[in-house]
Amino acid sequence: MSRSSTSLRDFASLSFAEAPKMKTPPPGPESQKILKYQGEHESSAVSYAKGMPMALKRAKGATMEDVDGNIYIDLFGGAGVMAVGHANPVVVEAAKKQIDELTHCLDIPNPTRIALDESLFKVLPKELTRLFYGGPTGSDAVEQALKLVKYNTKRIPMIAFEGGYHGMTAGALSLTSALSHKEGLLPLTPEVHYAPYAYCYRCPFARQPDNCDLECAKYLEHMLEDPHSGVGQPAAVIIEPIQGEGGSIVPPDRFLPEVRKICDRYDVLLICDEIQSGLGRTGKMFSFEHTHVVPDVVTISKALGGIGFPISAIAYKEKLNTWPAGKTIGTFRGNMIAFAAGASALRFMGEHKVPEYAMELGSKALDWLKDLEKSSQIIGESRGRGLMLGVEFVKDKATKKPAPEFAKKARTLCHQHGVMIEVGGHYNNVARFLPPLIITEKLLKKGIEIFSDAVREIEKTR
Repeated sequence: MSRSSTSLRDFASLSFAEAPKMKTPPPGPESQKILKYQGEHESSAVSYAKGMPMALKRAKGATMEDVDGNIYIDLFGGAGVMAVGHANPVVVEAAKKQIDELTHCLDIPNPTRIALDESLFKVLPKELTRLFYGGPTGSDAVEQALKLVKYNTKRIPMIAFEGGYHGMTAGALSLTSALSHKEGLLPLTPEVHYAPYAYCYRCPFARQPDNCDLECAKYLEHMLEDPHSGVGQPAAVIIEPIQGEGGSIVPPDRFLPEVRKICDRYDVLLICDEIQSGLGRTGKMFSFEHTHVVPDVVTISKALGGIGFPISAIAYKEKLNTWPAGKTIGTFRGNMIAFAAGASALRFMGEHKVPEYAMELGSKALDWLKDLEKSSQIIGESRGRGLMLGVEFVKDKATKKPAPEFAKKARTLCHQHGVMIEVGGHYNNVARFLPPLIITEKLLKKGIEIFSDAVREIEKTR
């Protein structure tokens, strides 16, 4: 592969050439045996295997093979983890080499750790001068960010956004708006307040693009300015610059800069959650870069582990670097395999201009999905940026009544024909696409064609 080329044919060798290839309707007989065992012995909380029933054997690039020999086009990428593709050979080589040398050392420094530091500082804004590596999940990065802002400000309240997803541990779950995730678990961390997000398709202020005055941002200012809003001065505002689980929602470009201005005006720190949207996903290394905003803290995980090795981190401004030694700790801050894989993946992204490639290919994909939206009676909106895309299903375009059953049916039909997608959104009515960023145009187009066929089948039988 040429280091300077972003040609849409460069990455073909990274995936199984024959995808999609269906030998038997999923789940096949071997998958059924393994699924049965899982159902009998693992937690009832297991979810992905219920939406896409199969047992997997191996994966390559943007493709996956189950134990029955079915080969799928992966348009979900481990919820955004597999940015440089499954089993990326460059990253695999780095991980294997590290296994032979050093696998765990807490936070004692070593050349591999410093290599990841340097790789991140190359892509982070210059204002973010400090890194802290946390436990193995994005939730842990959010927990560390919470600790950092509360420790520095000596304040308790936090402001998050409707539609936001920040993780499943107690503090992170408190910031997550979905009631379904919190049912039976309340109360969690106290004093979390929610502001409306710029979800223009379902504007909570009933505005249209031609008469929008950023009422959503103005409401955030109201929460901070009005002594009777019920919101004490917060430690921070946390926001996904592009919402993921909320339904691949891209706000207007002026929204995040206005949130930044409001935070500055009221002396409130800003955390950007880039766990899903970061590291090339949206056509920039971080999605806040699209609007030239610099947050005070950034949370990073998912793709940071290169090919799925667990790791999380926060990057933050020098003024917040006030923690004494041992103030926050964790056993798996020293996952050396993840450090090696992450540094290798970031180098691969830079050498092959992966974010630019994702933007170029994602623009084409959004055009295909917009064409589908125009011809369909059950797609309310197709949206996204780069290779973070979503399609919202409705029962009727005029009323916009959500149709979660259509989204789930589309997932099932896609899976049966060799394509993996997932469902999300406020009403679980959004088909979400987060393919590995090295997917080829051919594979992505074929995957969207299969999705389009599924939409048409739903329309015929609804």
